[in-house]
Amino acid sequence: MNQMNGNTTFRHQNVALLGIAEAVAPVEVTSDELDGELGDVLQELGLPTGLFQRVAGVEARRQWDTPDGFITGSADAGRTALEKAGIEREQIGLMINGSVSRKSMEPSVAVSVHNELGLGTHAMNFDITNACLGFVNGMTMAATMIDSGQIEYALVVAAEETSQLRKNTVKHLHRDGITRAEYLEEFASLTLGSGAAAAVLGPADRHPEGHRIKGGVTRAATWNHELCVGGWDGMYTDSRALMENGIGLVVDAWGEAAQDGWDWRDMTSYVTHQVSSSHTNALLKAMSLPADRVPTTFPTLGNVGPAALPITLAREAETLSKGDRVLTVGVGSGLNAALTEIEW
Repeated sequence: MNQMNGNTTFRHQNVALLGIAEAVAPVEVTSDELDGELGDVLQELGLPTGLFQRVAGVEARRQWDTPDGFITGSADAGRTALEKAGIEREQIGLMINGSVSRKSMEPSVAVSVHNELGLGTHAMNFDITNACLGFVNGMTMAATMIDSGQIEYALVVAAEETSQLRKNTVKHLHRDGITRAEYLEEFASLTLGSGAAAAVLGPADRHPEGHRIKGGVTRAATWNHELCVGGWDGMYTDSRALMENGIGLVVDAWGEAAQDGWDWRDMTSYVTHQVSSSHTNALLKAMSLPADRVPTTFPTLGNVGPAALPITLAREAETLSKGDRVLTVGVGSGLNAALTEIEW
């Protein structure tokens, strides 16, 4: 790895994305339904309905039908990714879970997914938790271990379960004396959705049909670690500051990566973390990206945390052809950013 002005760039030598898939949470919760649950609060605060659609561009989000549905969802996505990759579960030497969601502090979520998938006893497994960057960081870790020769094949998964947070937030917003400012601090919590994604990585020289993971750049701005703080009881976000500082971090990373030889000015597709319409529009403007090359899933899925970017990539993969170039752009609360190039 090279460091330039505090900016870390990295290049993978022999790693390919062999399969990527999503698992859709079965229950839809529309923004109109949420407005109905919050009707008396909105009336008391003098706020209109339709804010989720107008401010965030979120028409709906999805939920699992059981509390542990996110674990089943990870396993389902993992099975589909393995099938697409043509890799047997016995070949997986590493499984990383990048979810924020978890049933308990310990054990890791990874052990439950590992067991659900029936992976071998030789397969390492652990969680990488880093807000909305967990899946992307997991791919980087897996790719590095493949390059080192420690493993041959890896499975990276992430699934989010947000129904309990939604219910707790709605309940909390009904408290006596709530102000508009307090309502807006918790607004982002209700744009979150549930879903799952999985990716299989392996050695590129054995899989010419695979999609080369070329490398990219990471950058940290951890002085922003208090802009979004949350747990299952509630999440409090300074949405404007989070957006402005997050986009600024991505722009800085892009610029300094260019100094190290990366040229991302004309990619086939820019697959970004899915937050909202305002965030996406601000990113398009700041980076001069063409809107028709930036696919979105937040309108119908909401912000699915670390699973959002790979879910969007899984859908975009259906339209890509050999030789296309994809740049994934991830940002996680804290703040951290990661940009990774994949050659289709």
